Amino acid sequence: MSELGMNTVSFAGRVAASSQFKATYAEGMGLVEETAAYLDGPGRAAAKVLPRQASVLYAAESMRLTTRLMQMASWLLLQRAVNNGEMSRDQVLTEKSKVRLDGFNVDRSAPGWNDLPESFRDLVERSLRLQNRIALLDREIYRPAEEEFQPDNENSVQAQLNLLRTAFNAG
Repeated sequence: MSELGMNTVSFAGRVAASSQFKATYAEGMGLVEETAAYLDGPGRAAAKVLPRQASVLYAAESMRLTTRLMQMASWLLLQRAVNNGEMSRDQVLTEKSKVRLDGFNVDRSAPGWNDLPESFRDLVERSLRLQNRIALLDREIYRPAEEEFQPDNENSVQAQLNLLRTAFNAG
């Protein structure tokens, strides 16, 4: 008979292959397209009439925004590849190490922030929320195996409920 907890089901791995992942994937890729269209069209026109300080901030934040979105898109594409059997988990782990899902935060108190177009600020906020959800999903899916097993008298049912809460609160 195995030790308590050794045969627990990884709900996070199942969530990654679920309709929740598919929805997150669609949202992420849609946000990439929406942002590109905005920055090439209305955003470009809006940036030309911004006050100097806001214009400099817009340039910096638009680079952070596109970088954040490209990192998330990379993660989503890697996850889709492993879900579809196109890459092994080990291959994804190697490639995933190049992806950053943190460190692209925003200083909403920066001078000029409130002068930025509302639609641009909305894209930034939506990208940050999506980044947080993806980072949480990443931590759950790729948690080292030694962290998954906690023999410290934790009730195995409670442990599984905590995993479920984490998975469903990510969305």
